[in-house]
Amino acid sequence: MSILQSILLGIVQGLTEFLPVSSSGHLAIIQNLFGIETEGGILFDVLLHVGTLVAIFVAFRTDIQRLLLEGCSILYDVYCNIRTFIHNKKNGSNEAYKRIIHNNYRKFVMLIVVATIPTGMLGFVSRHLVEAAGGNLLAPGIGLLITGILLLVVDFTRSGKKIPRDATYANAMWIGICQGLAVFPGISRSGMTIASSLLFGFNRKFAVKFSFLMSVPAILGAAILEISQIGGSELTWGLGGIYLVGAIVAGIVGYFAIKFMIVVVQRKKFRYFAYYCFLIGVISIVANFVH
Repeated sequence: MSILQSILLGIVQGLTEFLPVSSSGHLAIIQNLFGIETEGGILFDVLLHVGTLVAIFVAFRTDIQRLLLEGCSILYDVYCNIRTFIHNKKNGSNEAYKRIIHNNYRKFVMLIVVATIPTGMLGFVSRHLVEAAGGNLLAPGIGLLITGILLLVVDFTRSGKKIPRDATYANAMWIGICQGLAVFPGISRSGMTIASSLLFGFNRKFAVKFSFLMSVPAILGAAILEISQIGGSELTWGLGGIYLVGAIVAGIVGYFAIKFMIVVVQRKKFRYFAYYCFLIGVISIVANFVH
């Protein structure tokens, strides 16, 4: 892989990770059409996602700081409740327990935790199948058609009003499943999670935040899993530098894509992305048989 190819894929990743058009599908299509080889396996894809992860941290830094603070407070309160339980059992007393979930951010933390469980399970069991699916143009093409259909459906859905305190853990579980399915090329992660959030009646602003912030543990988990397997790859310092350039480009482009996507969701303009997915999906499927 050359540095220009890395930059190209970084731009594609930054744009398509946060727009509902499937970053994995576009990366697979471009790599197949132009014969771009990523010698480190899916490591390069993971690094691109880490680049866009940095963009999420910058764009939602205030929310992330509050979520981390409340997450630590939840753990402390759970510890206190365990101590209270032991004390009550030992002494026959009836001391009150701390209320764990008592504000929107604490509920937000728990929703992300619940959503991450099915995402991680699906991602782990399907990782080899996903890698094989990315080796042709047919799979991402079909995935893009599925994404387009979902975007059309949600574009005609009435806006909901749910904020974290109104969302259920069942909602979070199903949205997490949708995020897990988006590991397949062509199925947009942001498209699946934002669309499913809106279909469950989430407020549009909350749907965007939930979609992007719930991707943080998923991306971190994928990165850790792949890093543990680097030992047997043919990664060199030079190739690592080229990969890093792509990740930096993905992060910069991704930050501006996030800002743009927030406006898109508020204005309810998913149908245009659906038409784009249909177009690229058909082109990809046709190219699979003539390429």
